[in-house]
Amino acid sequence: MDGTSGPEYVSTKLSRITLLAGENPKMALTTLAHHIDVEFLREAYRRTRKDGATGADGQTAEDYEKNLEANLRSLLERFKSGAYRAPPVRRVLIPKGDGKRTRPIGIPTFEDKVLQRAVAMVLEAIYERDFRYVSFGFRPGRDAHQALAYLWVELMEMGGGWVLEVDIKSFFDTLDHGHLRAFLDQRVRDGVLRRTIDKWLKAGVLEEGRVTYPEAGTPQGGVISPILANVYLHEVLDQWFEAEVKPRLRGKAFMVRYADDFVMVFALEEDARRVHEVLPKRFGKYGLTLHPEKTRLVRFRRPRRGTTGKGGDAQGGRPGSFDLLGLTHFWGRSRRGSWVVMRKTSSSRFRRALKRIDEWCRQNRHQPIEAQQTQLSQKLRGHYGYYGITGNSVAIGRFRHEVCRAWQRWLNRRSQRARMVWATFNNLLRRYPLPQARCVHSVFATQ
Repeated sequence: MDGTSGPEYVSTKLSRITLLAGENPKMALTTLAHHIDVEFLREAYRRTRKDGATGADGQTAEDYEKNLEANLRSLLERFKSGAYRAPPVRRVLIPKGDGKRTRPIGIPTFEDKVLQRAVAMVLEAIYERDFRYVSFGFRPGRDAHQALAYLWVELMEMGGGWVLEVDIKSFFDTLDHGHLRAFLDQRVRDGVLRRTIDKWLKAGVLEEGRVTYPEAGTPQGGVISPILANVYLHEVLDQWFEAEVKPRLRGKAFMVRYADDFVMVFALEEDARRVHEVLPKRFGKYGLTLHPEKTRLVRFRRPRRGTTGKGGDAQGGRPGSFDLLGLTHFWGRSRRGSWVVMRKTSSSRFRRALKRIDEWCRQNRHQPIEAQQTQLSQKLRGHYGYYGITGNSVAIGRFRHEVCRAWQRWLNRRSQRARMVWATFNNLLRRYPLPQARCVHSVFATQ
C-alpha cells in the first residue's frame, strides 16, 4: 500500500492537524475540510460499526458496501459542495437501570454515520491537545477502567474526602446549540465542517413515524455526539474547575469525568459545600440542570480505627458510598486489615444486566443447549470484562450464579415433561460449562 492511501495516509493527515492545533492553541482553524478526501472517508467507513441498527432509510452496511466507491465519492461531493442533507435520526427508547424508565438513543443512517465519523476524526485531532486529563469518555486510547483507576489512586492518596456525586438532567437532550457553536468558534471555523455540524444539530428526529425538530440537544448514540458533548463540557466544567475553582479552594480537590458522568472529590468539607452550592448556577448559565435527587454530597473519608465503615452520609460520622460508571465505591478492609477503597457492581446495573440475561434465556430457550451455552458464555465473559475488577469477586460470582438459575428456570419451560432439579442441572453444567467468575482488572496494576 503506497503513501497516498490506507490508514497510514489518514494517520499522517490527522497528525498534521494535531500539530497545527498544538502550534496554535489559541487560534481558530479555518481550513480543515480539504483534509477529508475519498481515502479519508474510506478510513471513516472502516472505523464505522457494521453491525449496528439501521437508520431511518433502512440501509445496512452490507447494502452500502455493494457500491462503496461510488457511494463514497458521491458523499464527498455533496459534503464539499454543501449539498449534503442530514437525514432524520431514528429514535428508540431503551430501559434505564431501574427497569421502569427509558432513555432515548438516536440512530443515524449508515451513510450519515460514515460522514459523522470522518468529521469526528478531524475534531478529535484538534481537541485532544486541548482536553484535560480528567476527561476519559469517548477519547482515543482512554476508557472507563482508566477513569476508575485514576479515581482509586487519587482517593487512596488523599485518604478519601467529600465526594460530590453529580447527575446532569437529560444532558444530551438539553445541550444548548448556541453555546455549542460559541465553543466551536474558539477552535473550528472551517465553513464546510461547521455547516455540516449545523445540519446535524438541526436534523429531525424520527419517532413512531413522525419527524420533530428539537431546538436543543444532540442525539445520544450519534457518532458525532460524544465529541460535541466533550467540547461542551470541556468549556462548561473541566476548564472552569481547573482554572477558576481549584485556585480558590483551601484544600486539595480533583475531578473525574466520563462523558456526562462525573464526580468531584474535596479534601475539605467547606470546599465541597461551596462548590455544591455554586455548581447549579454554573450549569444553569449554559442551559443545563442538575438532578436534585441524584446530585448529592457524600462524606467519604477513610474510617477511623474502631469504625465499621458501613452506612453514613454527608451528615453522619461514618463514610458513605457513591456510584460511578456502574460501580459502587465504598471503604472496606483489605486482607491485611487496612482500609481501602473498594468497588462492587452497583445494584441498578446488576439488576439490569440480569434482566437482560433472563429475557435472552426466555427468547432462546428452544435453541440447542450447545448454542445457548456459547452465547451465555460470551455474555458472561463480557460482564467479567467490565465488572471483573479487584474486590468485586463476590458480585460477579453472584451474577454467574443468578445466570445459572435463570438458564435452569427457562430450560424447565421448554416442555411439560419432568422438571430439571438443581442436581440434574449441575450435571448439565459439567457437560456444557459456563465460564467461572474472574477479576480481569487488577487495581495493583495502577500503582
